[in-house]
Amino acid sequence: MSLKKKAVVAAADLALDRIFQYVDKNPEQNLVKLLDGAHRIFGDNVFPKENFEKMRKGAADPNNIYTQLAKSILSDVDRGIVKRFLLSLGVEGGYFGTKEVRANRVKYHCNIPWIILFDPTSACNLKCKGCWAAEYGYRSNLSNFEMQSIVSQAKSLGTHFFMLTGGEPLIRKKDILELCRNNPDCAFMSYTNGTLIDDDFCEEVKKVGNLAFALSIEGTEESNDFRRGAGAYQNTMRAIALLKKHRCLYGISVCYTRKNFDYVISDEFVQTMIDAGVKYAWYFNYMPVGHGADKELIPTPTQRKTMYFWLRKMRNSATGKPLMVIDFQDDGEYVGGCIAGGRNYFHINSAGDMEPCVFIHYSDANIRTHTLLEALQSPLFMAYHRGQPFNDNHLRPCPMLENPDKLRAIIRETGAKSSDLIHHEDVETLCGKCDEFAYAWAPVADEIWANTSHPITHTNYYRDGEKGVRQ
Repeated sequence: MSLKKKAVVAAADLALDRIFQYVDKNPEQNLVKLLDGAHRIFGDNVFPKENFEKMRKGAADPNNIYTQLAKSILSDVDRGIVKRFLLSLGVEGGYFGTKEVRANRVKYHCNIPWIILFDPTSACNLKCKGCWAAEYGYRSNLSNFEMQSIVSQAKSLGTHFFMLTGGEPLIRKKDILELCRNNPDCAFMSYTNGTLIDDDFCEEVKKVGNLAFALSIEGTEESNDFRRGAGAYQNTMRAIALLKKHRCLYGISVCYTRKNFDYVISDEFVQTMIDAGVKYAWYFNYMPVGHGADKELIPTPTQRKTMYFWLRKMRNSATGKPLMVIDFQDDGEYVGGCIAGGRNYFHINSAGDMEPCVFIHYSDANIRTHTLLEALQSPLFMAYHRGQPFNDNHLRPCPMLENPDKLRAIIRETGAKSSDLIHHEDVETLCGKCDEFAYAWAPVADEIWANTSHPITHTNYYRDGEKGVRQ
């Protein structure tokens, strides 16, 4: 770390302590001062000035859902965790990392990600319907050295945010804690079924400060356990209660399917999660990936349309709820379409295969034979770089689900091989499961796109222009 960066991080650390003390005296009045302090620390590099002004205005309104969410985080989450995430995501990842990522995109003429997902293990103690990890078994793991190498290489490119997937990542929870301790300048989030969370682990999480969670849950106990197995709902709720008791930072991960759709967007489900202390929710459209995947679980075009408008209602500061909700499939307009292939993220499986997306199991590079940069410059990743966005309608972002011919062409062009750990799936079989949905969704998505307003997406949030500057 440079002397300049050390000085900025140290100054931000001290400033946050003072800001927190001030806010604690009168949260209702001083939340605006917290934002002002954050703006002084982070500047316009994390959020444009106009966004800060909107947040500042919202902070002055006690009925604003984001004001309520911010207050709940400050009151419910351990202050050390809040500060560590502000430093790792705000200063290291946002202020410094974003600049480095943009500069390296220009320097290396390829995608450089802001987030990397990787699988510490293929092992999982559940067998959820439609999840490829259920077939992978316990045979594949990244070593501690390999995980640290991923993080170290990524930091040299400007990446400071890592999501841990699997398998069930917490089968390796001791190793994950070690990784967090060794990299306090990074933020980590683990997707988890929650079965391995206990009191001792929660206390260790508070000590490291830079590890958050997304717990898998899908609606009611009945709708959840249909896919995840009997008892899964109660196990997840038990884990959530433990995380709440220990003041950890956590959200939920929701895979919405044709069968559970109504349950996972119901007011009852959302309010139950908020009452349980959940601060964010990642919604994922079911993808028919892997041996035995059921394309009949793909949400219908009508359900996707409903999700699009539900998300906007949920995030409206007046009509929504104090829960940060994100759905990569229906939020493509905010990030310029597909963010995979290193454009904003990519995935490394437990065998070390570097894949453009957690749902696209094809690879032409492995961490045991290639560096991260070499993978980002490989034929497969460069095909993503050249092809993005894959559709001018960003409600049809994915080269697999909404534009299956795009993925067919990429795999044929690059010769990338299936990286499924058990059953290699050829691209025609995979894309063939998506053709029907893609055809049916296209006119619906085009109608929505033509009749709704969309944000002006600055290219440096997802892909820089030729000169690497905001356009």
